[in-house]
Amino acid sequence: MLGSMMNIPLNIADILKYAAEIHPTGEIVSVRTEGDIHRTTYRETLGRVSQLAHALRGQGVEIGDRIATLAWNGYRHFELYYAISGSGAVCHTINPRLSAEQMTYIVTHAEDTMLFVDTTFVPLVAALRAQWPAGLKVVVMTGRAHMPEGDYLCYEDLLEGQPESFDWPVLDENTASGLCYTSGTTGNPKGTLYSHRSTVLHAFMEAVGLPDVLQPGRAILPVVPLFHVNAWGLPYAAPLTGASLVFPGGALDGESLFKLMESESVYSAWGVPTVWLGLQGEIAKQGRLPKGLADVVVGGSAAPASMIRFFEENDVNVCHAWGMTEMSPIGTTGNLPPHLEHLPLDEKLKIKAKQGRRTCLVELKILDEDGQRLPHDGVAAGELFVRGPAITAGYFKNDEANQNAFDSEGWFGTGDVATIDANGYLNITDRAKDLIKSGGEWISSLDLENTVMAHPKVANCAVIAIAHPKWDERPLLVVVPSPDGKPEVSELMGMLDEHFAKWQLPDDVVFVDELPLTATGKVSKLSLRKQFADYKLPDA
Repeated sequence: MLGSMMNIPLNIADILKYAAEIHPTGEIVSVRTEGDIHRTTYRETLGRVSQLAHALRGQGVEIGDRIATLAWNGYRHFELYYAISGSGAVCHTINPRLSAEQMTYIVTHAEDTMLFVDTTFVPLVAALRAQWPAGLKVVVMTGRAHMPEGDYLCYEDLLEGQPESFDWPVLDENTASGLCYTSGTTGNPKGTLYSHRSTVLHAFMEAVGLPDVLQPGRAILPVVPLFHVNAWGLPYAAPLTGASLVFPGGALDGESLFKLMESESVYSAWGVPTVWLGLQGEIAKQGRLPKGLADVVVGGSAAPASMIRFFEENDVNVCHAWGMTEMSPIGTTGNLPPHLEHLPLDEKLKIKAKQGRRTCLVELKILDEDGQRLPHDGVAAGELFVRGPAITAGYFKNDEANQNAFDSEGWFGTGDVATIDANGYLNITDRAKDLIKSGGEWISSLDLENTVMAHPKVANCAVIAIAHPKWDERPLLVVVPSPDGKPEVSELMGMLDEHFAKWQLPDDVVFVDELPLTATGKVSKLSLRKQFADYKLPDA
């Protein structure tokens, strides 16, 4: 027996239409590549998005066409999110930090017909365009005064004279809306194809999970880029709830972020740990926090315990979140429930160092090597599997990758090794491929790294496996010293000795000027392993 309710499809355009009516003064503040600050509102943005939708139609864009973007966080990129998807095409965000080979692969694999590019990346496009599909139209996201020479369309010219209202099509809610590729640390990048349904539901899931941040009057700074997995859903969740967005453009150093956060009274900032390490340095230099900062959302990779402590001791709430491109992306959030707020700081920090509890509509399970479910007791560790309405059911045009991505029940395998306790708290102990197997026993690189990061003279670190003739693999600790000086090896080993068995300790410590990063700002263990492929441990 079916219910008798209206079956109205969930469409992305309805989010912005709602924001323009109910939260018309919600702001979008952007640092532009032209060098100035741009301000607009959700109501004004709907008018420009309508103009852009007319322009896309005028360029022959049809439902299902893949329209690519290569741009920083800014209001024009935000407009593309809604105009492309709202008109029935697919918004394909490209990470400019990918290698030329990877970028060429995904533009070709996606079969993009148009590319919208910030002025910053015009030289990159010019260098690679000959390798990309013939007939690809390129639009530079600026006005006529800043247009480069060459065969490019001008963004503002496309909008000029177009109507400020658009008859948005009512799309089947399973219509494809967005496309985002993984950074391809193993093999070619894999594409996740989002739908209108999954995107709208994810926006609601995020609003439910972060109610203190996502509300009218709050200014949110997404340092996480629009070119990477929907900027963690903020382009949809913020207008839905009336929160304002402050886009930093390409200036993501600590000094620039501090200045922008101060001038715009940013309440909450979202980004990966490497970004917050830079902001920490600027806060230390200034001797104070940016005015208004009360909340930081950290994801992308595990936040060091020392980072969480730094912000919490300065009365900034840290929400440790976890997710994946394949999950739209947020799967868990780490804000404490009210009944735990009374705990001593050290106890709260232990909980906040975990990845939090599942968001609504996301289910989690851990399996052993035989595919058997493990208990959620906080002790048993296994591979983490997930399912939900905003989680991929298969990679875009990639049957080979899909063969091993799901278990027999259809759950998606994350590749993370984790525990889940009785209260639902997820604790990622490592990536399966980053675990070190020494003499038949597993060593967590993540646990070693988190301990070392607490040393005041460690700016960053990573632990990787090095081949060993007797033990198969042994851990190597690679450290980036802080500007204040280099720690003694004995100090680091002493810290680790307090928490780990002798056989778990690194066999050697190497100091480097910097660690290689992936296109999304995480430490690239793959590159690091290649860098130290021929390294010989002292006792090997």
